[in-house]
Amino acid sequence: MADLYPEKRSALKWVDTHRQRLSDFHQQIWHYAEPAWREYRSAQAYCDLLRSEGFEVEEGTGQMPTAFLATFGSGRPVIGTYAEYDAVPGNSQQQVPYQAPRAGLHPWAAGHTDPHSALGVAALAGVLGTKAAMERHGLKGTIAIFGEPAEKVCGSKPAHAAKGYYDGYDAFISYHPHPTNTTIWDTHCGSYWSAVFTFECHNPERWVDERLLAGPAHSHSAPRCPGAIDALCLMYTTTKYTKEAMYPHTGTWTLNEFIMTGGQCTSDNLPPRFSQIQYAWRSPTLDIQQRIFDVLEANAKSAAEVTGCEVSVRWVTKTRVGLANHTIADLTYRNLEIVGAPQFDEQAREFGRAIQRNLDIAPMEDPFTDDCQRLVPPKEFEAQVRRQLPPWQANFTSDDYVDYTWHAPTVRLHTSRPSLKPSEPGYQYPAWVRNALGGVSHCIDPGMFVAGKTIAATFVDLLTQPQELERAQAEFKERTGGGVGGNRWVAPLLPQDFLPPVDLRWPEYVQTPRGEEWWIPTPLGSAGL
Repeated sequence: MADLYPEKRSALKWVDTHRQRLSDFHQQIWHYAEPAWREYRSAQAYCDLLRSEGFEVEEGTGQMPTAFLATFGSGRPVIGTYAEYDAVPGNSQQQVPYQAPRAGLHPWAAGHTDPHSALGVAALAGVLGTKAAMERHGLKGTIAIFGEPAEKVCGSKPAHAAKGYYDGYDAFISYHPHPTNTTIWDTHCGSYWSAVFTFECHNPERWVDERLLAGPAHSHSAPRCPGAIDALCLMYTTTKYTKEAMYPHTGTWTLNEFIMTGGQCTSDNLPPRFSQIQYAWRSPTLDIQQRIFDVLEANAKSAAEVTGCEVSVRWVTKTRVGLANHTIADLTYRNLEIVGAPQFDEQAREFGRAIQRNLDIAPMEDPFTDDCQRLVPPKEFEAQVRRQLPPWQANFTSDDYVDYTWHAPTVRLHTSRPSLKPSEPGYQYPAWVRNALGGVSHCIDPGMFVAGKTIAATFVDLLTQPQELERAQAEFKERTGGGVGGNRWVAPLLPQDFLPPVDLRWPEYVQTPRGEEWWIPTPLGSAGL
């Protein structure tokens, strides 16, 4: 093909030559299965590998211990991508065609769902392939790969953006496994905000009148301040009652919660002194996001007042919404066409059929969906997405890659996460099926390497075809009203001195005299799951 010039051939050949090494590295990250803000081994593995390949590596970027930035080359253009590697609590799964948590681990330990293990290795393959082409052909420019932890709470990218890490870049590529092979045209992801509300009972003695504190009132029969557990429960219940009034249920907004800490096992008649609840909400506009927070804040103040507590708010994240760039989306899709759709071999198909048999579904000759084995043009995929959305809604679902889109032209690339055909209309496979498929090399590698080669090919175009980059940047300036700082540009929503919430009590693996354990004890009766 005319577009497959020598520099691009070199990049793609490097990826093909190193498939087994990269596949093995994916298995390493997949088996670590470390959740948000606790991806210590995964991040270190990336940093060690990138240093061995000649990249300059900065660890702990943005005050986040499991974040990093690795760069190669010098001068302009400066183009970047990123790896994610966080897993999801409660999704532990072996690489088998039936439900089975990973051997020796808690049934509710973490596992890769999307999977971010493949997301990161695809980006890695792309930058390493590009680096090989740069060295062989003397290409000028700088390529970068960020290590982005905690995507499941949209944690690192808004922090990196606020602290200036994305400033000065010329283009970005964002990749994510998906049931479809395409690039996003207009409807990019919406906004995700998350905050932790902390209730503290500092002065429980103020709960009763001082005149009642004489005599027996000092014993365990004294009136007790409700305290922090009751505050958390009231916050939870009040928010459930007021959720319907936060905003009309259009635009597919969602609100979820997670109880992080509570009570610290207070005994006797003493009030629980401390509790924390995290809320996370997503919507297509920043106005809706602010409205939801206003209600949450009012609920928290009310709950604190009636329980004798004080309340404080700790932000976890605040993302913007995604900004489209047709030029770079089209360029990347053209490279996706050169690489071609993922192809699954007989071993992958047999694994899919084994899953179907174990679910009492008649095994299919080809168990994988058509969409994960063909290319879908961006405008065709855009039409599919728009059919389920109201006309006014410009953004849909959430992911923190959107913060990249406000600093340079950014493409959102999807290649197939293996997906099985439903046995009948409306049937949904259990979640463990997706998790298992993401860990089996024959199933996940095809889409991962299509993505890696597409990223490499697009990077090489951006390094060698200045007219493509100029067109993308002109569109970026038009959409933002003049580029970064323009009159339609949206600045980072977090302050520059934002302290990432890495110190909070996030789920994690812990080391004890008994060995490595999940952060909560194994519940009775879980062995049969």
